[in-house]
Amino acid sequence: MRIIHISAECYPVAKAGGLGDVVGALPAYQNQKGHQAMVIMPKYDKEWIDDHLLSLEHSSRFIMGDKIYSYHIYKEVNDTLGFELFFVDIPGLLDRTGVYVDPSSGYSYWDEFERFLAFQIAAVDWLNSWHLKPDVVHCHDHHTGLIPFMMNHTFTYQNLRTIPSVLTIHNGQYQGNFEKGKAFFLPNHEPHMSGLLQWENKLNQLASAIKCAWAVTTVSPTYLKELSFSAKGLEPLLKQEQPKLHGILNGIDLRVWDPRIDPMLVQNYDFKTVKEGKLANKTYLAKRYNLDPTKPLVSFIGRLVGEKGADLLPDLIRSVLYKRNDINFIVLGTGDPMQEQTLDAMNASFPGRFKAILKYDESLAHKIYAGSDALLMPSRVEPCGLNQMYALRYGTIPIVRRVGGLNDTVIDFSLKGGTGVHFDNFSLYDAENAINRMMILFSQPKKCADLIKRAMKVDHSWERSADEYIHLYQSLNKS
Repeated sequence: MRIIHISAECYPVAKAGGLGDVVGALPAYQNQKGHQAMVIMPKYDKEWIDDHLLSLEHSSRFIMGDKIYSYHIYKEVNDTLGFELFFVDIPGLLDRTGVYVDPSSGYSYWDEFERFLAFQIAAVDWLNSWHLKPDVVHCHDHHTGLIPFMMNHTFTYQNLRTIPSVLTIHNGQYQGNFEKGKAFFLPNHEPHMSGLLQWENKLNQLASAIKCAWAVTTVSPTYLKELSFSAKGLEPLLKQEQPKLHGILNGIDLRVWDPRIDPMLVQNYDFKTVKEGKLANKTYLAKRYNLDPTKPLVSFIGRLVGEKGADLLPDLIRSVLYKRNDINFIVLGTGDPMQEQTLDAMNASFPGRFKAILKYDESLAHKIYAGSDALLMPSRVEPCGLNQMYALRYGTIPIVRRVGGLNDTVIDFSLKGGTGVHFDNFSLYDAENAINRMMILFSQPKKCADLIKRAMKVDHSWERSADEYIHLYQSLNKS
C-alpha cells in the first residue's frame, strides 16, 4: 500500500509531544512490512533540516483567501528515518523556528490558522498533481484536520474524493477552533457542505476531520472510551460517528528506545544485567545532581502542564520528602512558568534530595529513564502516553494514574503479570499512597527484581499497532 502521513511534527525533525514520536516511527515500521509509507510535514527553520541533504521535488502556487502563495516540496535525499520524508516550504509562513509557539514571545503565532491551512492546501495540491494516487491519506491531529474536507468537497481537488482518509486523534483537548468566517480562506467548495467545517458555531478543524474522514482512530482503546464523556464538547459528534471510531494503542520505536544499544546511556544493559546497568546510570545522575545513589530515585519527565498533572508535583514531592528521608526525586521538563518557578525554588529547599532541571534535553531524558527506579505520571489526561512504555523498557517502575493509555499499558503489581503501580484519583493522597506502595515493593528485593525483568520483556513496539493500521487501511480500500 502507498500510505501518506501528514503531520505538523515528526521526530527528530520537530517534536512538541507524543505526536512527533508516533509520526517519526510508525511509517518506518509500515515500510518494514513491505508497504510504501511516507511523511509530509512543514519545512520549519530547524537545525535537523539544515544538516540533511534535500532535493526539490515540486513547485507550484495556490490561492488562499484573496492571496496567491508559492510553495515548494523538498525531499530528504537519504531517507534517514527509514521512510521518505517530504517538506512543504512556504516562505514567510512555515519557515519559522517554532512549531506552534514563537520562541521569542512564548505565545502561539498570531497567524496559526493561516500557517497550517496553507500547509494543508499545499499538501493536498501536491497530492492532486500525482499520476499514481496514494491508497490512503493518514492525517494527524487538528493541524491536518481540514484535509479530509478538502479531499471530499472542494472543486479543485475532486480527483481525490475516492482516496480513503484516516484521522488519528492524539489529543482531543486541542481542536483548532476559530471564527467560522475563516472558512473564506479555504479553496472553493460546495456551499451546502459548509456545515461540515463547523461545531458549536465555530470553525472546528478536529470536528471537521471527524465528520469527513473515512475512519477515525485514537491512540489507545481506553482513551476512545474516555472521549465519549470528556471530549471538550465533541461528545455528541463522537457518539454520532461511533461506527468509524477505532482505538489503536501507540507503540515505541525500539530503534531509539532500547537500553541494550542506546548510545545516550552511561552503560547499556538488558534484563540480565539490569541491576548493574541501572546503577551505573543512577550513579552518573547522583554525582551530577548531588543525589544519594543508595536511595530509590523517582523521576518525572514531561511537560509541566495541568494535563500531565504537573501542578500536583510540588505539594506531592514536599509531602513525601517531609515525611521520609529514604527517597530522591528528579524532574525534567518545561511548561507553565509558575510551575517552573515553584520547582526551581524547591532545589534550594531540598538539596541532595530533589533536583528540577527546567529544560528539554533528549539525551538526559534517556539517562533518567535508565537511572531512575520509578517514573511518576499523575496525569489528568493521557490519551496514550509513551513515557510509561519507555520506563518499562528501561526497567523503571511506572507509577501512573489509571487513565487513557496508562490504564492500557501498565498492570498494578498486586495483580498477575503486574508491571507497575496504579492509583485512581487525581489527589495528593492517592498519589502519595502510590509512592508509598512502591517503597514497600522496593523493600522486597526478589519481588521487585522479578517485576523489573517482567516489565522489560513487555512488547510495546510498533509491530502490532502497525499491523492494526494496515488492516484498517485495507478495510477502507475494500469498502
